[in-house]
Amino acid sequence: MRTFRQPSYMHPANYFVPIVEKAKPAIISITTEDYAVNRKMTKILHQFLFPNSQAPSKEVRRSFGTGFIIHPRGYVLTSEHVVHNAKAIHVKLTSGEMKQGEVIWRDQARDLALLHIASRGALPVLPLGSSTETQVGELVISIGNPLGLENTVTTGIISAKNRPVQIAGRKYEDIIQTDAAINPGNSGGPLINMNGEAVGMNAFIIRDNHGLGFAIGIDSIKPLIRKFL
Repeated sequence: MRTFRQPSYMHPANYFVPIVEKAKPAIISITTEDYAVNRKMTKILHQFLFPNSQAPSKEVRRSFGTGFIIHPRGYVLTSEHVVHNAKAIHVKLTSGEMKQGEVIWRDQARDLALLHIASRGALPVLPLGSSTETQVGELVISIGNPLGLENTVTTGIISAKNRPVQIAGRKYEDIIQTDAAINPGNSGGPLINMNGEAVGMNAFIIRDNHGLGFAIGIDSIKPLIRKFL
């Protein structure tokens, strides 16, 4: 007699699975292109390979980030430093569809930016929760594009709240500290509660310090982007 065996991911204890599956369509991967002055070695190689031509003054540099859709018409919240000085912004949906992103609003001091991506139909939206209501010790989920590895999911807890931080001329308010693994490329992605709501936007890590991730509380962002919601 054959017995029915339920897949392990459907076990009631795997409560992260349905939250992630519902949230992922609203989370996008960002690849930007900008131009950096050629390094000395690049110039040397160019002179060696093409001695009779002038070395190009610029080279394309790519970087990665994350964003999440906050309006079905294609408004995407992300970190300003992800798109700062970008000459081209390539956005990839979870479906694999590629789109061009356009910066329509930015606040460099607070490290916030809004992109717009064109779409014929309504896009999936990640609901916004409340960072004020979050508690230290609360379970949270981070989904992002660390090091270009798309749709990477990590989990942890809120380690601390309300930490004001100033880094390189940027002012971060209402900071949520978390031990959910965050790496370069996670910036701009959501910190999600167990109701599947974004309670923060991943902002930065402290280099060489494992287990320390920082997100901007969503309640401090809402008033600034209200007209786009």
